[in-house]
Amino acid sequence: MPALAGEARTALPSKRALAALEAAAAAYYGAPDPALVVAVPGTQAAIQWLPRLMPPAAVTVLGPTYAEHARGWTLAGHRVETATTLDALDGPGTAILVNPNNPTGLAVAPATLLDLAAAKAATGGHLIVDEAFADVAPQLSLAGFVGRQGLVLLRSFGKFFGLAGIRLGFVIAPADMALRLREAIGPWAVSGEALAIGRAAFEDRAWQEAMRRKLAEARAELFERLAAAGLWVRRFEYEETWLRFGLLPDEAARKRLRAAIAP
Repeated sequence: MPALAGEARTALPSKRALAALEAAAAAYYGAPDPALVVAVPGTQAAIQWLPRLMPPAAVTVLGPTYAEHARGWTLAGHRVETATTLDALDGPGTAILVNPNNPTGLAVAPATLLDLAAAKAATGGHLIVDEAFADVAPQLSLAGFVGRQGLVLLRSFGKFFGLAGIRLGFVIAPADMALRLREAIGPWAVSGEALAIGRAAFEDRAWQEAMRRKLAEARAELFERLAAAGLWVRRFEYEETWLRFGLLPDEAARKRLRAAIAP
C-alpha cells in the first residue's frame, strides 16, 4: 500500500490525479488512448450508468453470470433476455458477456468477439464485455481494440488487486461514449485515495507478475492436495481451470475435503 499524500484525503480529487490514474490504467490494460478509459467508483456503478446512455433496445446477456448486468439494463427500460450459448448473441441490439466468465469459466477468443462487435455495430448495437477476471488472462482482453464503434469493456480493479473496498473500476469505450459517460458521472466521482492507490497498483509490474504466478501455482497445488488426501477429481479437457467433483459419500470424506482445501 503506498503512502498517501495528505491531499488525497483532505482535498477534492484533482483533474491531474484523475488523468494520471487513467493513463496508468490505459498502459496496464493496453488501451490505445487514455481518453478512452473512464475511471468510475466501481464497475457496479458503470453497470447502472451505461444502460442510461442508450435508448431502450433489445439486450441479450450470456449467462449464467453476474445478475446485476440483466438487472441494470432491465431497470433502465431495455428488453433483456438471457442466453446460454454464444450463438444466441447474434442479431440486432446489444450483447453482454463476461470474459472469462464467472461461474462457468467460459473463455471466448478475442477474434470471435471482435467479429461479434463488428456485427453489432453494423446494426447500431453494442458488444459490452465485462473483463473483471481478465487480469489473470490478459491474452483474452480486447482493450487494445477499443475505439472501434460498438465495443465497450468493463474492468474491475478490486478483484485482482484484492482491494474491493477502494470502489474503483474502469469503462473502456469509443471516444463519444467515453465523453458521455464522463459527463454523466460528473466531477469527483472517484476518491482521492482510490486515484493514488489505483495508480500505484497499476505501475507495480513486479507485484502483478508475482500474483499471477501465485494464483497459477495455487490452482495446480489444489489438485495435488486433493489427490494426496484421497479425493480424486477430474480436470475438464476443454477448460483446464475446472475440476469435476463427485458427490461425497459420507462425513469422513467431507472432513477430508475440508482439511484439504483449508488455507
